[in-house]
Amino acid sequence: MYFASDNSSGVPAEVLEALSRANRGFSMPYGADDLMEGVRTSLREIFEAPEASVYLVATGTAANALALACYCPPWAAVYCHRTAHVEEDECNAPEFYTGGAKLVPVDGPDGRMEPERLEAALDAAAPGGVHNTQKGMLTITNTTEAGTVYSPGEVARLAGIARGHGLPVHMDGARFANALVSAGCTPAEMTWKAGVDVLSFGGTKNGLMGVEAVILFDPRKAWEFELRRKRGGHLFSKHRYLSAQMAAYLADDLWLDLAGRANAAAARLSQGIAALEGGELRHPTQANMVFAAFPRAAHLRAREAGAAYYLWPFGQSLDGPAETPLSARLVCSWATTREDIDRFLGLLRG
Repeated sequence: MYFASDNSSGVPAEVLEALSRANRGFSMPYGADDLMEGVRTSLREIFEAPEASVYLVATGTAANALALACYCPPWAAVYCHRTAHVEEDECNAPEFYTGGAKLVPVDGPDGRMEPERLEAALDAAAPGGVHNTQKGMLTITNTTEAGTVYSPGEVARLAGIARGHGLPVHMDGARFANALVSAGCTPAEMTWKAGVDVLSFGGTKNGLMGVEAVILFDPRKAWEFELRRKRGGHLFSKHRYLSAQMAAYLADDLWLDLAGRANAAAARLSQGIAALEGGELRHPTQANMVFAAFPRAAHLRAREAGAAYYLWPFGQSLDGPAETPLSARLVCSWATTREDIDRFLGLLRG
């Protein structure tokens, strides 16, 4: 009954076997391994982007911060949702890697930026004189931090607004596979066809030991990314261990299968909580995260039985009236089982 984070799951057997194979013998370092060439080819085919530049790093923070740094100068602003990971959970890494770019939060319900609010924020920006923060770029998170998903049309609308102001667009796709499975579209439709310039393509939250891809749909940014990755300390010498994970992830659509399992688990969990007496969903469940409230007594039963998840927002107390609802975030992974979900729901029912 582990719903604290999809970062905490184990690694699928296919990935461990690929790492074991990569461990045999010798291989060229720094991304010159044969496996990386296959990864690059696979991602270009998956995204229908034969000219795209593809690079691997070990963390989502590195992927996001390096991608933003390639497109946003230090004197400009990055427009993001108020709850975006780059705003709340990356310890100013985007500001650090860009050399000082300012994050400008834009609101919207259920973790999704409202186009009207983005337009208003861009229109309200001070004139582009030397005294003012310049308009830099837009970043969109898909799957959002509220567990919701932007459709390709919604991405295109936001990207179109950014384009109208001359801004490039980044997508934080730490849970990109979950969003894609939910939306039922192609990777190209979700990204460059909708106006995205650079994608952080997640693997770690969807079962990998630790690897993310950065896909630059404009290859003219490739050399700059390579320099920034090296200067930032994110160029692995034994790169084949990153390549091996990503190669296994992409083979036979494993990445989509893993995301499908996680999404299905979250749907089952969400439906069960919504059916509880006193149960209520706080955001629509569209991918692998469930945001819900249920009575304090149910929380206590689940916690005493060993269930792991976060009260959300933090700061709520388990002390108090039994019937008072407390809200929580519950995250399913590829490894979440029906048995775990059903046992958890049974505890909540009492």
